[in-house]
Amino acid sequence: MGIFSFLKKKDAPPDPAAAAANSRLRGGEPSRLGLEHEAERGRQREIARATAAKIDAIESAMAFDIFNEPEPAWGSQPRRPRTNVQIEANAAGADTWPVLELATTELLADDAMPDAASAPQTAPVIEEIAILFANAQLQLAEQMLVDSLAGVGQSDRNVWWMLFDLYQGSGAQDAFDNVAIDYASRFETSPPSWNPLPHAGLVNTFAGVTPTESFGPLLDAAIAPQLQRLLELAAGSPATRLEFGRVTDVTPEGCARLLAALSLLRGGGRELIVAGAAELAETVRATIAIGQRDASEAPWLLLLELLQLMNREKDFEETAMDYCVTYELSPPSFEAPANVANVANAASARAPSRSDRFMLPALIDGPAARLFDAIDDYAAQYQPLVLDCSRLARIDYNAAAAWLVRLRALAAAGKIIELRDVNHLVAALFRLMGYGEAARLFPHKY
Repeated sequence: MGIFSFLKKKDAPPDPAAAAANSRLRGGEPSRLGLEHEAERGRQREIARATAAKIDAIESAMAFDIFNEPEPAWGSQPRRPRTNVQIEANAAGADTWPVLELATTELLADDAMPDAASAPQTAPVIEEIAILFANAQLQLAEQMLVDSLAGVGQSDRNVWWMLFDLYQGSGAQDAFDNVAIDYASRFETSPPSWNPLPHAGLVNTFAGVTPTESFGPLLDAAIAPQLQRLLELAAGSPATRLEFGRVTDVTPEGCARLLAALSLLRGGGRELIVAGAAELAETVRATIAIGQRDASEAPWLLLLELLQLMNREKDFEETAMDYCVTYELSPPSFEAPANVANVANAASARAPSRSDRFMLPALIDGPAARLFDAIDDYAAQYQPLVLDCSRLARIDYNAAAAWLVRLRALAAAGKIIELRDVNHLVAALFRLMGYGEAARLFPHKY
């Protein structure tokens, strides 16, 4: 049985007369239908052949995607050449073939796309909301998203993800928490955690190549050279990126060294981008126990620092109380983090570390020629181009159109372009405008 055999069961029941006719034809029995039905029977046979061939082609394409493309981007796979059967089917007017121009992962990736069956109905709503948001009509975009939850949102999670990103970009935590409860109830899964995007009007507008260091799998004293190198690079840059998605274990010595480095990196008004902080916090938490006073304080203090970086005040206070009980010492006080951006999904942090990421600003609005010129300069030195969108809250529609012209020129020159950690509102706009023709899109995941 093919991996897509279950799709055949979802099709509407065939017409009884057509089914009977097909059965008689297969058995060699002359058809009793009138000559006036010959054209209809021929059309049914063509659709049946097209549908069967489509399923076989999708199964083959699925196998190609699975074994040859370990991390497919949403909406950015190259289009495959049409087969002769496809060309003949399209010439005959069959309407089942155009979807085969897309990679199978674009059609069926559960975590990356809405349900394939519902995509045509939801696309217009998502596109309209994406344009409204790009044009800074935030209240109207919010209202349309909320109204869509009871409709298309029952089958298309994109609507929920876009609303989560809108609330995180505007700092509306109470509204986010209310929707998260409904999301968990509707889909019977854990809701996303609060991880606010930088506020476009408040964060540093730095954009450029950002020093990056990826740690793992063991965080111990051996990370000292990594930290020293990172501190040297960070001294000349207003932003630094740390990736912890590959860390699976920690030692007290490693915790102490990382804690000291974080204190230095947060000083001087620098911006800090942290990927996989939540996963690292859970790894550190697994190594501590309340009441074990002989154990090192370093894991406790690193855990408190990570909770503070993620702005999780409630968890911080509870952990601080446990620390106080264990060591009979006053814990550090909570301070809301400044100039810190968290990448909620650690999957991107598990990718090979790149020290040549180009960090995009929180807002791209109006004329952005200087930014695009800087990206062109970056493209002249690096291949592939990794454009970090983890703190990009919004891009204006006109700016997005102008940037697409630049990206198409770079792609035509042979540059491989990746847009990483894109929020779902921006990703919807990029797909609508055809960014997938020039770049690979990697929206962050919930």
